[in-house]
Amino acid sequence: MTSLSVEMLAADPVEPITSAGHAQLGIAVLAGIAVIVLLITKFKVHAFLALTIGSLSLGAFAGAPLDKAISSFTTGLGSTVAGVGVLIALGAILGKLLADSGGADQIVDTILAKAGGSGGRAMPWAMVLIASVIGLPLFFEVGIVLLIPVVLMVAKRGNYSLMRIGIPALAGLSVMHGLIPPHPEPLVAIDAVKANLGVTLALGVLVAIPTVIVAGPLFSKVAARWVDVAPPEKMIPQRATDELEKRPGFGATVATVLLPVVLMLAKALVDIVVDDPDATVQRVFDVIGSPLIALLAAVLVGMFTLGRAAGFTKERLSTTVEKSLAPIAGVLMIVGAGGGFKTTLIDVGVGQMILDFSEDWSIPALLLAWLIAVAIRLATGSATVATISAAGLVAPLAADMSTSHTALLVLAIGAGSLFFSHVNDAGFWLVKEYFGLDVGQTIKTWSVMETIISVVALGFVMLLSLVL
Repeated sequence: MTSLSVEMLAADPVEPITSAGHAQLGIAVLAGIAVIVLLITKFKVHAFLALTIGSLSLGAFAGAPLDKAISSFTTGLGSTVAGVGVLIALGAILGKLLADSGGADQIVDTILAKAGGSGGRAMPWAMVLIASVIGLPLFFEVGIVLLIPVVLMVAKRGNYSLMRIGIPALAGLSVMHGLIPPHPEPLVAIDAVKANLGVTLALGVLVAIPTVIVAGPLFSKVAARWVDVAPPEKMIPQRATDELEKRPGFGATVATVLLPVVLMLAKALVDIVVDDPDATVQRVFDVIGSPLIALLAAVLVGMFTLGRAAGFTKERLSTTVEKSLAPIAGVLMIVGAGGGFKTTLIDVGVGQMILDFSEDWSIPALLLAWLIAVAIRLATGSATVATISAAGLVAPLAADMSTSHTALLVLAIGAGSLFFSHVNDAGFWLVKEYFGLDVGQTIKTWSVMETIISVVALGFVMLLSLVL
């Protein structure tokens, strides 16, 4: 995906809707973000409403006519939903099929059975593998809900340290969530800076592997010494698929989950090797390797390899698809409103201001993108808001970048969006409650792990920027 249709980015410059100077624009940005932060954190307003109000506030503070600010917001919302909305929906369907059919449990049980014969030494690595594979099509919160019961059962039955097992699983989920498309956050950043999806996916995997090793199995040794807690009995529920008479095979399940990734990577490889837009083979792979077709193919294949293999009737399959779409309505609207906020930032001239500042300060674009995402993440607690806002702010920096460096810009934003999850992040409380931790213990384990992911990923992004 060289570009999703976002018309109002700095790569296609538009005349700012305000003539405000840098000082006024800087104040407007801070005020707009402050409005979003206060609404989300203090007044507990839904992120969709907070982003909508913050976008209009930004336009007003920048001195833009209200009708122009409204137009920028709605245009950005529409183009963002058009670009990633269907992909989010298809990912949700695939994730629901994976969970309800027992495919996720089949992956978990098979890998754990293989890892169980090593005296437990391989178990943290097995948890990383499980979380990474299952995390590909699932939203982070869904992945936690699906995996935590497994983590608790493994820790209890094998008498393992909860942190030694849990941290690698959380690291696998978090890295997939922040760095690897087709998750919504990377997709939105790819959309905003017009990055190539296949190249971003390939480089994302290169960054993700060492990052998850450091933040998962290696850090879990330290976390287990810092926090030694027993798995909370009340949080070990019956697995949803225990009532199924049969479930999909391991090979078919893994193949279905990895299908969209393989198709998108194949497209990127063909683009590099063939490099002829008129060649038939490249045109074919441009179609089958597009995110829409790749995910749609996985969903259609999954209906047979997952749903029918579990004995689902046509009616059950239809119900599963229907139930998968309702929970993502909020996510879709937040992503759309974030796109509206991003476009408002661009249209009032903030993107050009960031470009000017980056030239004056001589700050590497990748580091600047990471710092902006970190600041917004710490303030709002939302990786989604951080990714969308940072992508909008630094989009002009991508105008003169190579394909590989534009992909690295996406990864730098994603890395920054994961930095130090704390009390204003819903994920923080989810981990705290599931693991039965207090606030201090959650900070010493989950928050530190997120920070390690962010910093290590940035380090590898910067290293890749030196050789590509």
